[in-house]
Amino acid sequence: MKIAIIISSNDSETVWNAFRFANTCLSNDCEVYVFLLGKGVEAGVISTLQYDIDERMSAFRSKGGTLIGCGVCCDSRMDEIPSLKERLQCETGSMQQLYDLVSESDKIVSF
Repeated sequence: MKIAIIISSNDSETVWNAFRFANTCLSNDCEVYVFLLGKGVEAGVISTLQYDIDERMSAFRSKGGTLIGCGVCCDSRMDEIPSLKERLQCETGSMQQLYDLVSESDKIVSF
């Protein structure tokens, strides 16, 4: 099954739970794509001691998940967070790519 997870929050607990879910999907032999949109692109810089998002994102990548960050959303934050793209370590996506992902997925979950 192909699952698309769209994260548009920069709340640490919400993003942490989204990646926990994404990793659970991968453990159940699903093809999983996470698309970071809007505030969601801040996932690479909001990790806390309680909600270790960096660890969950690393596990997601190592299990074969695909992480995509909205290019426009990343670019709009470059003045405030210059290292954002490097911290995310992901492919840069577009609205067309998000559309394609949504239209091709079996299930879509939004956080």
